[in-house]
Amino acid sequence: MKTKLRHSILGGIRRLLILLLVAWTVVSLVTLLIELVPGDPAVAILGEQATPEQFAQFREKHGLDRPPFFFSFPRDQNGERHFAWHGADNRYTDYWSALLRGDMGLSFRNDRPVISLILERYPATIELAIFAMLIAVAIAIPLGVIAGTNRGTLIDNAASVVALLGISLPSFVIGPMLVYVFAVKLRWLAPSGRFEWSDIILPAFTLGAALSAILTRMVRSSVIEELGEDYVRTARAKGLSERTVVYKHVLKNGLIPVVTILGLQLGVLLAGAIITEKIFGWPGLGLLLVEDGIARRDYRVVQGCVLVISMTYIVANLLTDMVYRWLDPRIRVS
Repeated sequence: MKTKLRHSILGGIRRLLILLLVAWTVVSLVTLLIELVPGDPAVAILGEQATPEQFAQFREKHGLDRPPFFFSFPRDQNGERHFAWHGADNRYTDYWSALLRGDMGLSFRNDRPVISLILERYPATIELAIFAMLIAVAIAIPLGVIAGTNRGTLIDNAASVVALLGISLPSFVIGPMLVYVFAVKLRWLAPSGRFEWSDIILPAFTLGAALSAILTRMVRSSVIEELGEDYVRTARAKGLSERTVVYKHVLKNGLIPVVTILGLQLGVLLAGAIITEKIFGWPGLGLLLVEDGIARRDYRVVQGCVLVISMTYIVANLLTDMVYRWLDPRIRVS
């Protein structure tokens, strides 16, 4: 009993360390890439008509007058670069020391705490990702089961074509098509915004289309593989109906790899939501990242959004692992 408890504690500590390492790596890489992009955030925010005093005051307020990392290669009076060591006196160290205190910094654009901006937009992105996943599952499981149980038939071929279309068409193609058909022509749904419950249908379907295609192919393959197992023949020999065999036995075992993909795809959905939110004007984290962060070179907003997305991805993987163990008793025993 003590050995199991010790292993559980060590496993939890190891997972926590991995989580922190991944979060640090992602944000550090994004910070480096932002610094390499040419341009001045002060000019992007204040505009070229601002005075030198305003630029200097803005840079001092947000720490932009300090070096970005531990060292740099500034130019001397002759235009030649030389190595300069700054130690802990840099923006990178300041950001992480503030982050450990729960402070993501201030937005360059509106001087609001970044964490408050994220908390305003994050629920909309999670809502969109969950609805997209539900739509994908609602399409993929019945379609995959029908295709798997009718292998080689016209139904199977039709399901494969639908899955292929879902994978092939990107969201920036599916989104405008849905807007044209259901918003412009039929006028059933709103083309953009988040005002009524029906406004989520088009962006969620756009975001979940590719995932539904991937899941359909996986469910089909899993069902075909499970139908050849010995326990299926035993269940049929006991007189169980084909529906009971498929949905009670085959589908449960066949969903194990599907659950794994679902957990991994949550991060993909959050990343894909950036394009979808831009198309439909969905006020989520992706729109905040693109319009307020990247477009305006707001470093703090970009860092905060990337950190939240990466942490969500990691937590989703941990939850996926827990569900995976519940579905497969062999993993629990080991």
